[in-house]
Amino acid sequence: MSTGARAITDPSTRDAEAPADATLDAFLAGVGPRAFRFAEAGLRHREDAMDAVQEAMMKMLAYRERPAEEWTPLFWSILRSRIIDVQRRRTFRLGWLGGSPPAGGEDASLDWADDGPDPSRAHDGREAYGRLLAALRELPRRQREAFTLRVLEEFDVADTARIMKCSEGSVKTHLSRARAALQRQLEDFA
Repeated sequence: MSTGARAITDPSTRDAEAPADATLDAFLAGVGPRAFRFAEAGLRHREDAMDAVQEAMMKMLAYRERPAEEWTPLFWSILRSRIIDVQRRRTFRLGWLGGSPPAGGEDASLDWADDGPDPSRAHDGREAYGRLLAALRELPRRQREAFTLRVLEEFDVADTARIMKCSEGSVKTHLSRARAALQRQLEDFA
């Protein structure tokens, strides 16, 4: 999920003279997998998520001259906006065609790679992740975003508020409600 140029794996070893494109490539390569998980949780469709992440990455190319510390909240805001656009387009299309959205998205299956030494443990992990994903899908959009950005992506409250375009208090409220709802939904699983 890189823009195609070279990816730098360790930002601390980066040459001070490195062009902005190479630095942006490294940023996008690093954020790609997390961004895909975020988009897939919001869109519930693998290909749509991939498209949304790629489009957000393409839009980031216009901001390559911006300071690197602005890239993270900017990228996540762009991706979030793209996810909302896709969701709105789906809703409009389904309403216009008189259809209803599929229960688990068009492709509710998950593509798992089992590279762990213990198959039963890997199965338990996949099952837990699947249940978490299903529980996240049941949450209202803002609660799902707050939980994903704060807990799974580990953004601080200020960055999450900038990404979600709301106040820090709203982030805390959405996160608290999301945690309570997830705890109710997942308490039987534990």
